[in-house]
Amino acid sequence: MPDMPRSAAPIALAALLAMCSVACRKEPSPPAPHARTAPATAADNAAKDYERHVAALRKRAPEGFTIVVQKPFVVIGDEQQATVHRRASGVVKWSVEVLEAEYFDKPPANITDIWLFRDARSYQSNALALFGKKPTTPYGWYSDTDDALIMNIATGGGTLVHEVVHAYMRSNYPGCPVWFNEGLGSLYEQSEDAGGRPRGLLNWRLPGLQRAIERDSVPTFHELTAMDDAAFYGEGSGVHYAQARYLLYYLQERGLLRGLWKELRASQTSDPSGFATLQRVLAEEDMSAFQGRWQAWVMELRWEG
Repeated sequence: MPDMPRSAAPIALAALLAMCSVACRKEPSPPAPHARTAPATAADNAAKDYERHVAALRKRAPEGFTIVVQKPFVVIGDEQQATVHRRASGVVKWSVEVLEAEYFDKPPANITDIWLFRDARSYQSNALALFGKKPTTPYGWYSDTDDALIMNIATGGGTLVHEVVHAYMRSNYPGCPVWFNEGLGSLYEQSEDAGGRPRGLLNWRLPGLQRAIERDSVPTFHELTAMDDAAFYGEGSGVHYAQARYLLYYLQERGLLRGLWKELRASQTSDPSGFATLQRVLAEEDMSAFQGRWQAWVMELRWEG
């Protein structure tokens, strides 16, 4: 290669360095992205809600109580730990499965507590201490203000199923007439699994209803369906419960109960008491004549308590 003139050397070297600077310049690396956290799912949020709820219950529940999550409920009881778990995974779980399959599209809107007190003494004292009120029934009740079912579980698991119905009714049928709400709850106080469907059985309310029929002290169905809470739970409430229960039992035995449920909800604006809907589902023009036949049918039933 011939020698480069001296005068050209600085120019050529400068050009070479410039070219190298451009060619060899390293582009800065983009900043490392921050680790991205997957957005919380509805299930994640629900799990955290239950965690917070249980943590609060642990602070509130008296010593010796067991807490079991059985969605959409939380079961709290003072029986033996294994017994509380068995009630949650047995009665509560079964109730949820069959009632949702048969009637209810939505779970209770809020996490709902099921307080199971082992006997009458525990029920009386803890209901007062935890909820500030003395029970007015030996069995239990559903408190929508507390999102809680409070019960004396010594009276049997039927009370538990009854109250679970009320917890679901609030979110699925606002404004449900009291006769249907209590009738459906009472129907499943004594029940069985019929191929994945709940089936009410005869129970202890039957003899009282039969005595009332003999005394001719049973309200007409028009009167029953027109009752507000004060009337239904007032004087004669035992007869009202039994009448509503065995009306729904009659419908169940004829395959009409689920249809009545759907029709009542669809017609609640035009027929808030449900009487016209009941008459339509029964296909009865004369409800007085029907009541006579229904009462005769009830008198033929036999409960071996």
